[in-house]
Amino acid sequence: MIDQTDLRAAISAGILTEMQAARLTGLADSRRGAREGLSAHDEPFELFRGFNEIFIVVGMIILSIGWGAITALWVGEQFGGTMGRVAAVAIAGAGILWALSEYFIRRRRMVAPAITLSVLWAGNASIGFSAWFAQPFMVAQEDFSSLPIPMALTTLAVFAFWFRFRVPFAMAMIALGSFTVAILIAAGGAGTPDNLSDLFLLSADGPFAWITLVLGLVVFAIAMLFDMSDPHRVTRRAANGFWLHLIAAPAVVNIVALSLLDSGSAAGNWILLAFLMMLAVVAIVIDRRSFLVAGVGYCVTLAFTLFGGDGGAVTVFALGFVLLLLGAFWEKLRARLLARLGPVLPLKRLPPTVGIS
Repeated sequence: MIDQTDLRAAISAGILTEMQAARLTGLADSRRGAREGLSAHDEPFELFRGFNEIFIVVGMIILSIGWGAITALWVGEQFGGTMGRVAAVAIAGAGILWALSEYFIRRRRMVAPAITLSVLWAGNASIGFSAWFAQPFMVAQEDFSSLPIPMALTTLAVFAFWFRFRVPFAMAMIALGSFTVAILIAAGGAGTPDNLSDLFLLSADGPFAWITLVLGLVVFAIAMLFDMSDPHRVTRRAANGFWLHLIAAPAVVNIVALSLLDSGSAAGNWILLAFLMMLAVVAIVIDRRSFLVAGVGYCVTLAFTLFGGDGGAVTVFALGFVLLLLGAFWEKLRARLLARLGPVLPLKRLPPTVGIS
C-alpha cells in the first residue's frame, strides 16, 4: 500500500504535485470511509456521508424555493408571455445548477447534494421543456399527446447530467423517464389507462403492461452490465447498477405478481409462489437484495390468499424469520448456491464470495 511517505517522495521527485497528492489522499480516505464498518462482501449503500451534507441539501432546497419565487416575479416584468417567463427561469436555473454541480459533485464529491442536484436538474429541465412543447389545455382534457417530446428531452438532459457528473442516482431517473416517455407514447395511440393497475396487468386493455415488462427487463439487463463490469463493487458503476435494479425489480415483479393474482386461480397463486422463489435465487446469485424487497409484499399477500387468516399469519411470521436468516447467512447460502451453479455461471463477472474463486 502507498502511504504518506511514498506520496512525499513522489512530490519530491516531481511525479506528483502537492495538489494531486492531497486529492489522492482525499479519494483514498473517502473510499475507505465508504467501506468502513462493512464486511468484505457486504453491499455498500450510501445516501450521505455526514450531517454537513444534510445541511447543504437543506440550503439547496431553500435556495431553489427562493429562486423560483424571485425569478418568477423579476422575469415576469421582462417577458410578456408565460412561456417566455418559465423558459427563461429554467435556462437560468440550469446554469446555476450546473455550476453548483461542478463544485459539490466534481470537486467536493458529496453524495446527498449530488442526489439533490440530480432531482433539481430533472425538475428544472421538465419545467423548461414543458413550457416550450407541452399544451396545458390539451393536458387538462386528458390529451397527453404533447407530453412525450418534453419528457424525452428531459430524459436526455438527465443523461447529459449523468454523463458529465456520473451521479448513480441519475440512472434511476433516466430509467423512470424512459418508462414515462414510452407510456405517454402508448397512451397517445391506445388511450389513457383507466387506473394505475393497467400499467401492470397483462390482461388489461392496451399495451401498457407489456411496455412496462419489456422496459423492466431492459433496465435489468443494463444494471447487470454495470454490475458485471465491476464485480468487486468498488466504483460508481456498481452504484449505477444498484439504482437501476431498484427500478427494474418492481417493474418485473409487479407485472408477473399482479397478473397472476388477478387470475384468481389456485394454480396462478402457486405459480406466483414458484416465481418468487426463483426471484430469490436470482437475487442471491447476483448479490442484490432489492429483488427480494420487491417481492416481500406479494409474499405477504400470497400467504393470506393461499392459507387464510390463521395460516396466513403463521406464514407471514415464518417469512419474517426466513428474511432474518437470509440477512444473517446470506454469504454462506450464496457460496453454496454458486458452488453448485458454478459450471453454468460466469463467476469471474459476479461478486466474489467465500469459497468461490
